[in-house]
Amino acid sequence: MNIEDLKTGECLVVSAKKVSGNKVQLMFAEKIANPNLRPTSIVGLLNQSDERFNVSAKPRYAWHSGEVADIKTALGIDCSALQNEGDVIELGHVNPTINGQSLSIQITETTNGSEYDVANFETRAKRAGKDGDFILSENGSYIYVKSDVVLGEPKHVFLSNTRRADSAMSLDSAVQEAIAG
Repeated sequence: MNIEDLKTGECLVVSAKKVSGNKVQLMFAEKIANPNLRPTSIVGLLNQSDERFNVSAKPRYAWHSGEVADIKTALGIDCSALQNEGDVIELGHVNPTINGQSLSIQITETTNGSEYDVANFETRAKRAGKDGDFILSENGSYIYVKSDVVLGEPKHVFLSNTRRADSAMSLDSAVQEAIAG
């Protein structure tokens, strides 16, 4: 299965990649509906009843590394063909389970970024699209999104009452934070 064919709520083990330490990194994808998504253009607002204009879930990604033998035991996925660091195999394994429990990607939005997140806010903070405006919490804090793979039902945390910051405002607040800090 391809990522484009995923339905909301379906989890996909996309690929396996040989990484350092003789580990294999699995890439997971899932389309997750954010209840706080809303149309951002006038076209979207004036066509909310037309399903062609609905704001739809985009794939979210998460990565986890493990041992070849343990991945085979837990998920039934054979990664033994990955011999050299950087080797990748496409998997397309839909709705994986471990001991009968479904795997899901869990999204947690927070204003409490790690030290790395805060130091690299320009690439780690939530944006409206790849290079869009920052999405800020209702009190103007940057939002950081954590993706994890969990057993069973995910308990998503989506912040509400968010707002876009224009580029100039984002730069000003970053400068103010740097001066104050």
